[in-house]
Amino acid sequence: MLNIKSLISEKFLFLSRFFHTPGQIGSVTPSSRFLARKMVESVPWNQVYHIAELGAGTGAITKYIQTAKRRNTKVLLFEKDPILRNKLANEYANPDLACYEDCRELYAALCHENIEHLDCIISGLPFFNFPQVIRDQLIEQIIISLKPDGLFIAFQYSQQMRNQLSEHFIIEKIKFVPMNLPPAFVYVCRKKAVPV
Repeated sequence: MLNIKSLISEKFLFLSRFFHTPGQIGSVTPSSRFLARKMVESVPWNQVYHIAELGAGTGAITKYIQTAKRRNTKVLLFEKDPILRNKLANEYANPDLACYEDCRELYAALCHENIEHLDCIISGLPFFNFPQVIRDQLIEQIIISLKPDGLFIAFQYSQQMRNQLSEHFIIEKIKFVPMNLPPAFVYVCRKKAVPV
């Protein structure tokens, strides 16, 4: 019964934050467990020492990251909404996890944490809602923060970002997740090698 209460509470919190800042939050409901699992199953956890989640929201994917990751894997969560960010910081308070506000300052957060690069970045950011200049800033931060051949795994509600992603990444797979509201596409992308 407590789990159902918690789930309902999480959905109401997410909905209220959506109405407060609809451009920042891409949906009226948190990611489903089906979407969260599809995102997390694409990560080679035995090779991941540093990972970031962009647009962590209420932690719908974060809880699966916490279950799947190795014991000392460092997790950086980024969430713009202060209420959701504080919830995440309280719920996942431990030395291997840090919360930050703005993923347009992703690389600065890495420097602050003394992390050279990330092995993987998971994103729930609603790129479709952002002006092109912000999309470009985010992609730039993702590229400079990922290690060579690092993974970028993002879900979107359309294939509108496919062209921009394919400029900078090898799109290894696009998985469709119908059991989500709305249905989503999971892009599994690998950072392209820099030409020498």
